[in-house]
Amino acid sequence: MKPDTQRSSIAGPAGAVECATDLPADAPRGTAVICHPHPQFGGTLDNKVVQTLARAAVQLGYRAVRFNFRGVGASAGTWDEGRGEIDDALAVVAAERAARPDLPILLAGFSFGGYVAAHVADRLQAAGTPAQRLLLVGPATSRFTLPAAVAPDTVIIHGEADDVVPLQATLDWARPQVLPVIVLPGVGHFFHGQLTLLKQQVVQALGG
Repeated sequence: MKPDTQRSSIAGPAGAVECATDLPADAPRGTAVICHPHPQFGGTLDNKVVQTLARAAVQLGYRAVRFNFRGVGASAGTWDEGRGEIDDALAVVAAERAARPDLPILLAGFSFGGYVAAHVADRLQAAGTPAQRLLLVGPATSRFTLPAAVAPDTVIIHGEADDVVPLQATLDWARPQVLPVIVLPGVGHFFHGQLTLLKQQVVQALGG
C-alpha cells in the first residue's frame, strides 16, 4: 500500500488477527474496516481491490483498516467456511471501537469479504450498535447467503461482466430491498484496468 502503512495485530477468536492501517492526512472522521476476498482462492488484505477501497476510504478521511482472515498471512487459525471469518471481522470492529469509541465504523468488503461485511453489519444492527455505512463491492451473492436485508443506504458496486459472481445474482438479492446497484459496464470481477474508476465511484457514492 504505502510506506507508512501501520502493521499490527489484535486478539481474535482464533488467535492473532493481522491488520494493516492507513491514516488520512487530517483527524479521521471514522474507521473503515475492509474485508478481503475468499482466503482459499488467494484473498488477502493486500488484494488490489481491497487496497483500492482503503485508498478511497483514506481520501474520504477515514482510518482504513484491512485485516487477514484466520489462516491467512500472520493471522492464526484455519478456514471456517465463513462463520469464523465473520467473528474475525467482528473482533476487528470491537478492537477499533474500544480504542477509538468516538469514531463511527464504515464496513466494506469485496467478493467473499462483501458477504462477511454484510453479516457483520447485520450482527451490529441486531446488537444495537450499527455501523455508520456499508459498502459491498462484487459481493459473493451467488456463492454465499447474504442477509435478507441491509441498510437502505448501503452502497453496492458490481461489474457488468463479472465472471465469478454474476451481476444477475446481486440484482436478484438487491431487488426485494429496492437497493440500487452501481454497475460498471464491461468490468469483470477483479476490476482489472478499472481500479481508478472503482475508487472514483466509491468516493462519489460515500460523499467525497
